[in-house]
Amino acid sequence: MSNNKGVEVLKGAWDQVNDENMDEFLKELGIGMVKRMAVKSVKPRLVISENGGKWTIRSESTLKTKTIEFTPDVEFDETTADGREVKTIVRVKGNTLEHIIRGKDGKECIVVRYINDRDQQQIDLKCGSVQAHRWFKRVE
Repeated sequence: MSNNKGVEVLKGAWDQVNDENMDEFLKELGIGMVKRMAVKSVKPRLVISENGGKWTIRSESTLKTKTIEFTPDVEFDETTADGREVKTIVRVKGNTLEHIIRGKDGKECIVVRYINDRDQQQIDLKCGSVQAHRWFKRVE
């Protein structure tokens, strides 16, 4: 989290280059094997933008395109890519965007986005005791 330009540096297009422990993370969410295998088979592109304080994060892949729009610190209803209905709030914390996602089952997940020391967008995911990571490189 060495970048001090705030969350503005997250804007733009990003291609996934790697992930770690995603299968265990998806299991913790209760996602079945077929969907987990599908998720592992694609490397999405993220497109992040902001206009007038409203942020948009679009995840594009051969399987699905998913868009969320939010204003920081305002809770909103979201349908996750796997179809779960959740309440989400996104907060700007220094150089990070922190998503707090609560399912109807009471399960809470925290997703933190930031630029790491390799100038990659790193996403740290935590649900229960399970942690996972995803890394994205900026599309030139």
